[in-house]
Amino acid sequence: MKRVILIVLDGVGIGELPDASNYGDEGSNTLANTAEAVGGLNLPNMGKLGLSNIHPIKGVPFEDKPLAFYGKMAEASPGKDTTTGHWEISGIILDKPFPTYPNGFPKEIIEKFEKAIGRKVLGNKPASGTEIIKELGEEHIKTGYPIVYTSADSVFQIAAHEDVIPVEELYRMCEIARSILQGEHAVARVIARPFAGAPGNFYRTPKRKDFSLPPPRNTLLDFLKNNNYDVIGVGKIEDIFAGRGLTYSLHQKNNAEGIENIFVAWNNLKEGLVFVNLVDFDTLYGHRNDPLGMAKALEEFDKALPMIMELLSDKDLLIITADHGCDPTTPSTDHSREYVPLLIYSPDFKNTYFLEVQRTFANLGKTIADYFKVENDLEGESFLSIIQKGWNML
Repeated sequence: MKRVILIVLDGVGIGELPDASNYGDEGSNTLANTAEAVGGLNLPNMGKLGLSNIHPIKGVPFEDKPLAFYGKMAEASPGKDTTTGHWEISGIILDKPFPTYPNGFPKEIIEKFEKAIGRKVLGNKPASGTEIIKELGEEHIKTGYPIVYTSADSVFQIAAHEDVIPVEELYRMCEIARSILQGEHAVARVIARPFAGAPGNFYRTPKRKDFSLPPPRNTLLDFLKNNNYDVIGVGKIEDIFAGRGLTYSLHQKNNAEGIENIFVAWNNLKEGLVFVNLVDFDTLYGHRNDPLGMAKALEEFDKALPMIMELLSDKDLLIITADHGCDPTTPSTDHSREYVPLLIYSPDFKNTYFLEVQRTFANLGKTIADYFKVENDLEGESFLSIIQKGWNML
């Protein structure tokens, strides 16, 4: 029986990529900079797996005999968004980035959207999600006009107060936007951003929903599902892959519920993959430049890690990685172009090794497909032969 838990710590990068300057991300290192900002991270369990063996993290000692294979991965696709990162992990390397809109969306797009929903819109500019509802929330309540905004990422975001535009109506607007944003304007995600509260005290609610483009070709998830393996998505995995390649999905309001859902998913898994996204690192702390919150969230995940590790038996695999960076210590509130950590654990490992720097996230997807012995045409190169050394299988 073959089983894998793949956990993506959303936004938890581990150092700038060589081309980070092209994205304005020089000096970004989500993990190391967060550790420096808070005086050190208390991550004993990830430390035992070999986290500081990848890159020194203040407060996390180097491990002489790490329990996991350890390394880091570079993103081969252009960009630094969630969709690109997850698709690449699953074996798709994009040759061009999704479109971004530093000056807001073109007039023809906005007019077409307004005509389709029967209302004008507010905003239409890059902005922090929390700041734009502070700025335009009161006007939105008075007019009933939804707030449209973007960021440095390829997103078309629609914010609306739940008492002004009901959540289901907001979702319908997002579906309309998704149908309009095709071709040259095919943004990676349309995102519903409901909020509540009163002027001066607006807050975003947990009913966010992403409307992603479907992957352009089969991913790891499709190949596993087509070969009768279970593929259970936890968190926004279903949204990122537009529902493709999954046999079952679980959603959550926060990381704590997401961690609980790992156990629910495992109990429903016969043989196959549990693919997890824990998003709070990114949305609550990275984008809001909150290193203390980032540190606390990392430490809470680390406390849960032994219980997750105890789920595994024999040659099951636990894989911990990320999809991009989101450094809370830099002036930017956007994602950062970073390497991502890679930790691979199995209770039956007798030896572990440094996995070097993987040239693409796709190497991981290729390795997982190889582990399940699934024929595929995924991009990347499998490093399963190195992992097998841990089980003394060579």
